[in-house]
Amino acid sequence: MRVVRSVEHLREALEYMRRGGHTPIGFVPTMGFLHEGHASLLRRAGEMSNTVVMSIFVNPLQFGPGEDFESYPRDERRDLELAEREGVDIVFIPTVEEMYPQPIRSKVSVASLTTQLCGASRPGHFDGVTTVVSKLFNMVQPDYAFFGLKDAQQVAVLRRMVSDLNMNVEIVPCPIVREGDGLALSSRNVYLSEEERTQALVLSRSLRTAREALEEGKARTAADIRELLVSVISSSPLAVIEYAEILTFPDLEVLETDDLLTNVDGEIIMALAVKFGRTRLIDNNVFTPKEVATLV
Repeated sequence: MRVVRSVEHLREALEYMRRGGHTPIGFVPTMGFLHEGHASLLRRAGEMSNTVVMSIFVNPLQFGPGEDFESYPRDERRDLELAEREGVDIVFIPTVEEMYPQPIRSKVSVASLTTQLCGASRPGHFDGVTTVVSKLFNMVQPDYAFFGLKDAQQVAVLRRMVSDLNMNVEIVPCPIVREGDGLALSSRNVYLSEEERTQALVLSRSLRTAREALEEGKARTAADIRELLVSVISSSPLAVIEYAEILTFPDLEVLETDDLLTNVDGEIIMALAVKFGRTRLIDNNVFTPKEVATLV
């Protein structure tokens, strides 16, 4: 495994791999503090690619004022151990100065998809994501890029960016990885106190309850599902709901409250953002209502 910290050395390493015929190239962008969710992305990249590149970069552009950029958890040594264990070929670890050597005046922005969900409460966040990912795509020029569906809105935004701008890379969405008790893995879970972590299980429980209600025909509309989600989450005294929404996926169009979900063509997403103390967690479930066999 080769660790590089400059764009120049990254391109040299990639050119060596391409000259040796070690293509296709799979890319997993991360902000570090890796966990089993990241490991699953790396394994998928290894299945589809002959060269696996991973980046570790905490991107200041996607953090808003008062967010946790400075305190975001970091552990480079542990990250490199996990990367080597999962068979990564090249790890790119740039500094902020390497990524942004001068004040950035060019940004990539995806309209519409970024005004809902996390985009509504974190203005500018997705511009930071799309800008840094487009820079990384230009540096790595991968054939495939792997992203977890825990941040399904990010996946939808990046797929639209790639399509709109004719980028020669395939976005590969990968399933959410959960703890045995249902909590979706996140680098920010380390912030949770013991009690907050216990109460955070209400996120996956609310999604499961809503899905079961759909399958049993006890809930039929977007309003029914949202009411169920809010009711279950509100049973946790520490939970502060930022949003609990039901949208089409991947277009992220708002469903009218009385829309019958069986009339929706394609997939929908039940998406959550909830705070426990100072920790903001997201979770979701994406599925096709018409394929739920017992939905009435």
